[in-house]
Amino acid sequence: MPYIGQGASSRYVTRNAVQQFNGDGSTTAFTLNQTVTADQDILVSVDGVIQDNSAYTVSNGTTMTFSPAPSSGTANIFVNFMGLSTATVTPPAANKGTFSGGSIFRTNVQSLTTSVSISATENANCTGPLEVASGVTLTVASGGRLTVL
Repeated sequence: MPYIGQGASSRYVTRNAVQQFNGDGSTTAFTLNQTVTADQDILVSVDGVIQDNSAYTVSNGTTMTFSPAPSSGTANIFVNFMGLSTATVTPPAANKGTFSGGSIFRTNVQSLTTSVSISATENANCTGPLEVASGVTLTVASGGRLTVL
């Protein structure tokens, strides 16, 4: 079906945040709140000085270990996550619809079995015929629209 604009995304991508630590002059291991796959996935600064990735290692993806221990200070260690976080967008089952014919045809049931209200600020449509089951109410508020194709 043609549309105007960009298609719906199947995933989202976002920039990761910065994590801060307090150095005490003796602690060498710090736990990251995000997993990294390589030392180069983060940019680390101590007391405002960017550290070469030979100054630290990330052994298991979440434990950053310095050699030697960074200096003492409040929020003097900054870890900038360089990679993008990617995840899958999965719409709720109720929004996916059902398809047949190799996903060419969108299908829907022909009988409404639960009461539904379409508010004054909503538009709704379905492909008919549409039967409203006994005891079920379909309410379309003034200003709302329901189209049965």
